[in-house]
Amino acid sequence: MLAAVALAIDVEDRTKSGLWVGAVLVVEFLPTIVVGLLLGPLLDRLDRRSLMIAADALRVGVFVALPFAPDAATVVGLALVAGLATGFFRPAVYAGVPNLVPEEELPRANALLQTVENLSWAVGPLAGGVLTAAAGPSAAYAINAASFVVSLALIVRIPSRLLQSERALSRGHWRDLGDGFTAAVRSPSMRAVLVGWGLASFAIGGCNVATIFIAKDTLHAGDWGYGLLYGALGVGLVLGSLCSAIALARYGVARVYGGGLLLMAVGAATVAVSPNVWTAAVCSAVLGVGDGVAVACNALLVQRGTFDVLRGRALTFVMSATYLCLAVGVGVGGVFLRSPVSPGVPRWVWGAAGGLMLVAAVAGWLLARNLGGEAAARAEVVEAERAPSSETPRPALPEPQPADFAVSDGLHAEAHLEADAGLQLAAPPGAPRKRRR
Repeated sequence: MLAAVALAIDVEDRTKSGLWVGAVLVVEFLPTIVVGLLLGPLLDRLDRRSLMIAADALRVGVFVALPFAPDAATVVGLALVAGLATGFFRPAVYAGVPNLVPEEELPRANALLQTVENLSWAVGPLAGGVLTAAAGPSAAYAINAASFVVSLALIVRIPSRLLQSERALSRGHWRDLGDGFTAAVRSPSMRAVLVGWGLASFAIGGCNVATIFIAKDTLHAGDWGYGLLYGALGVGLVLGSLCSAIALARYGVARVYGGGLLLMAVGAATVAVSPNVWTAAVCSAVLGVGDGVAVACNALLVQRGTFDVLRGRALTFVMSATYLCLAVGVGVGGVFLRSPVSPGVPRWVWGAAGGLMLVAAVAGWLLARNLGGEAAARAEVVEAERAPSSETPRPALPEPQPADFAVSDGLHAEAHLEADAGLQLAAPPGAPRKRRR
């Protein structure tokens, strides 16, 4: 995050253009879209730890080279390479987490991971703004390169078997890719993320472009104010992720997910009408709390939506779809913030984002509320009918084994079963039954 602020300031100082700032923001995650849509099966076929190590090594090289970039186009190009590495790194992390901890500890593990990651949002942007204002972006780039060296050294210490239970056998790249798309679309939990977080991501994209302009041109707070807004968002992210596990245990995923997205809407709308950077920072923190809660729900919903052998490609597809919405939002925001930027335009962008986040909150809650309880369902396969029947009685069912089913938490991923005709996938009370496979 320190380097992300430095990149945006570097490009804005070179070009004074919202479109160029939008470009450097987009290329940080655009490769993730490409990975998810075209290369997702590699997350299940290759060793996840090796992918993470290679990604960190590539990012070290990028940030060592950035201080020598002669123009904005080179900066954007190098940021694109770093984004490609991140496109493999992040899905590998989230696909591997369910293998590191028992199922019942997964919400707390996600909360811990999000909290530690979000601490960088609390410290990095403010430090990046101050450091870039004092010493230029090259200092931030050098520190970031060193941070990836540390990350690489720590990841090497994790045994590969702890990040991946098994590797997928390929049926051909395109069929493997299609399997991941199908798993994501059929999973009710992933559909909730695709719709709810997709809408929110579009709104976030506009906010990302508008942040530097509302800090420097509308609120007249300079580079330091830009870092302050991002840092306040980071504080909120930490608080939200810390509270997410407790909230999920008490209220369930539907209410928590909808509530998190609603907080984001309130935060964005109030940033739009803030009279000064300090008020905007408090409102940005509110948005961050909602963001931290919603992202923890996203991780839990996606991780529980399918098997480990399909999780990498399904997860990258969901990430790609939501990142695509983010990219479109960044592009739309960049169009409205073309140079010269009127001081009132960033407020309108933030206000519109708040309204769209409100729609996302309603949609996310409506889709997630039909997913059932959040306790892992050990026996999803039940007798089709217990009422008296003229058919020949069926034998008692064997005790199901956890490895045979997708952990659903009420989120019923498709299971490939050699099932007796009297077996079917259970559905939550009141939900339509699935057809037998």
